[in-house]
Amino acid sequence: MRQTRRPSPRTHADAREASFVAAVVSTALVACALLMPAHTVRAEDYPVRAVRIVVPIAAGATNDIIARLLGARLAEELHQPFIIDNRPGGAQITGTDLVARSPADGYTLLFGNTSVLAIQPSLYPRLPYDPARDFDPVSVVAESPSVLVVSPALPVSNLREFIAWARANPGTLNYGSPGSGSPFHLSMELFKRQTGTDLVHVPFNGNQFSVTALLGNQIQALFDNTPNILPQIRAGKLRPLAVTSPQRLSVLPDVPTLAEGGFKGAESQSFFAIVAPHGVPPVAMRTLNAALVKALQVPEVRQRLSEFGAVPLGNSPTEAVAYIATQAALWGRVVKESGARVDN
Repeated sequence: MRQTRRPSPRTHADAREASFVAAVVSTALVACALLMPAHTVRAEDYPVRAVRIVVPIAAGATNDIIARLLGARLAEELHQPFIIDNRPGGAQITGTDLVARSPADGYTLLFGNTSVLAIQPSLYPRLPYDPARDFDPVSVVAESPSVLVVSPALPVSNLREFIAWARANPGTLNYGSPGSGSPFHLSMELFKRQTGTDLVHVPFNGNQFSVTALLGNQIQALFDNTPNILPQIRAGKLRPLAVTSPQRLSVLPDVPTLAEGGFKGAESQSFFAIVAPHGVPPVAMRTLNAALVKALQVPEVRQRLSEFGAVPLGNSPTEAVAYIATQAALWGRVVKESGARVDN
């Protein structure tokens, strides 16, 4: 009778080797499980982590305040933190370039403005980015008109008297700005062309210095944004003559528009927009835009913006592209005609 061959017994060494291999495999599987997310992150799940909004201006400026106001609303709506990251320096180029070089995933955004998105491409011969090419606008969130203010020492009480005085004394009135090529510098250049006046530009290194010079009567006039200049107006330290908006501002109801003064076409507005690096997934753009538009409909947000003299917009990405292109063309002409230039 043929005997069945029985397998030879495993040695202790074989058993130890098998146990070791099993342990290694088990450990690897556990490590893989820990490293893998609980579920696959899909584009439609955006956002699944904190979003950074880079503000290329120091904390406390109007841009920063509005960015924080909207960031808080976006966090509430999208259930993820929206962190404001102030990156001042280099005439806002430093922070803007940071965003342009960031991954196009929707988790790094730029709180842009007129200078960055509409003026600098014409003002600077070289920029490390092209705003029209390297950014996708999420939405233009608000417009902010400027206020023309003069020193109370100047013997004028309204816009017509100011223009008449300037025409009668060409080249003797000094006006200030926070720097060559800034929106307030170019607003005055636009005003000069529309009114046929000759005023001398005195650039400063920031709004606060130009306002201080005006308070000391070292210069006689300037354009500035409403929130920055409103305390001095209300205290009677500076005299407002006109606003650059199409309608009067609720915070300055007695101050006429330039058009009311007879100078339609001299209007100019600064704007604020949230943009992303070019190529962000469409679902992220749609999600961000919808949340922004909703935030700008909240009465408390609209009231807060109104206190800044800002008018909420909240347009679509397509509308934002067209809006910014129009602004870039407008300011490009003003830069060219004024001869403003900044070498870098």
